[in-house]
Amino acid sequence: MASKTAMVSQLERKDKNMRRAVLTMTVLAWVALITGVVLCLINLNDFNDRNLGLMVGIGFLVGSVFIYVIAKAIGLVHTRSEDEGAD
Repeated sequence: MASKTAMVSQLERKDKNMRRAVLTMTVLAWVALITGVVLCLINLNDFNDRNLGLMVGIGFLVGSVFIYVIAKAIGLVHTRSEDEGAD
């Protein structure tokens, strides 16, 4: 009985850590998105490929999408593996 309790406790801790990681990545994605929008708006006056601020802003916009998608994929895979383990 004690070993079963320990296993449930470990699973709950892993679940909590995974949710925290997904939430952290989601927050970082939103921060990157906001940073990208601000950089793009500030540097929009000189619209060409030599405008470093604009290019960095676009990079933040693209990177935020990748971070968000990866975070959601990790969360979905973790949820799915939990559902399969319960069966």
